[in-house]
Amino acid sequence: MSSKQKQSADRAAGTPAVPEPTGPRPARLSAAAALTAGEGLALAAMGAYMLIMGLAGSPDSPQQAEMGGLTVLALAALPLVAARGLWLRRRWSRGPSLITQIVALPVAWTLIKGGGALIAAGAGLAVVAVGVLALLVNPTATEALGIGPRETE
Repeated sequence: MSSKQKQSADRAAGTPAVPEPTGPRPARLSAAAALTAGEGLALAAMGAYMLIMGLAGSPDSPQQAEMGGLTVLALAALPLVAARGLWLRRRWSRGPSLITQIVALPVAWTLIKGGGALIAAGAGLAVVAVGVLALLVNPTATEALGIGPRETE
């Protein structure tokens, strides 16, 4: 019986194809989850601020401010869901978290180019994004998530 046939038989029998991770959660994975959650919370706060200012403030275009706030709130869901998955050691959560960090790097660059107080915000975002990327590609984190080299026949 080939490896693929065995995996199909296991799925049909109701046994999980990938066993649940056991043992303590590595500190690197906990740190990646916490930093990703922090990014998500910062996005949610920014979205809420934009939405409130669109509703209660006097923006040039209230509709644009409100839609921008709703969009940023929706975007905050990705890192928050990814952080929860990392915390619970779900292997699917690594991809959304990596995508979040990769998208954060051009945002950080744009903030740095903005000058003023935005330089500090951009530098902080860049440091967090690179840090989470390093934590997630670390072999300790990948093993804790059940991600490893594929079996070859």
